[in-house]
Amino acid sequence: MRSLLSRLLPELTPVSQRERLRSAAGALLGILATGLVCRAAIGPEAAPVLIAPMGASAVLLFAVPASPLAQPWSILGGNLVAALVGVTATMWVPDPFVAASVAIGLAIALMMALRCLHPPSGAVALTAVLGGPAIRELGFGFVLWPVAANSLLLLATALLFNNLTGRAYPHLRPAGPRTDDPAPSSRLGFLASDLDAALEDFDQLLDVDRSDLEQILRRVQMRVYGRRPGQTTCAAIMSRDVIGLAPHDSLAEALRLLRRHRIKALPVTDERARVLGIVTQTDLLDKAAWDRSGPRSTVSRR
Repeated sequence: MRSLLSRLLPELTPVSQRERLRSAAGALLGILATGLVCRAAIGPEAAPVLIAPMGASAVLLFAVPASPLAQPWSILGGNLVAALVGVTATMWVPDPFVAASVAIGLAIALMMALRCLHPPSGAVALTAVLGGPAIRELGFGFVLWPVAANSLLLLATALLFNNLTGRAYPHLRPAGPRTDDPAPSSRLGFLASDLDAALEDFDQLLDVDRSDLEQILRRVQMRVYGRRPGQTTCAAIMSRDVIGLAPHDSLAEALRLLRRHRIKALPVTDERARVLGIVTQTDLLDKAAWDRSGPRSTVSRR
């Protein structure tokens, strides 16, 4: 029995005590700010000021902000779609339980099609159907108030809080180098197409961004290869589509290429493509003088 119970417990990603406190504090501030602003806007006696699904949205936005289900389009698109479906189901289906079932099913289908799946939005659809006379009297106004207002205010708080406390939110895909070569990490081991094929075979929605999953697998792969360095050759990971400079190119041109292609070094080659040297980011900082026109070489700084 103990073995079965241990298998039923989910294996969550380990996080620090600081991260737990940050998540709790963010949810507290998010719900408090949303409720206070809404109450100030329409008065303390107007209902509803704050709807229950916002509590579930706060869990995602502040506890797992890297989740695809917690991104801005997920909360805004998901909640608005669910509210529209819920209100429509209430108007067209007389039985409340049938209307609730139809609203949940259609909301999930539309959210997945529109790539804005947000679990708390299911509660939004249910609230639109079973929320009582005060909700039904609002009609499609329920979509704008309180759903859109609550969602926007909670999202604005999440944007401020997460970024001020060191989290990057919204969670953006990392930008790779702008060359024809694949990313250095993908030259060794599995390809991105291999991951896509594996996910297609798995055929279940994962609560993790695809790019995050790929980065995690790459890091695992590099740790494995780190334990057997003698079996890996330089040819397996070297770049072939190399961005370079000519000896007469300016330092400003070097800076432009480094920024454009998001790389850290540029080989300097002659007309026969022989490497004469290399220019790095450190060279531009330590061996160049800077003015308003950009970097320039000096005789005194070497």
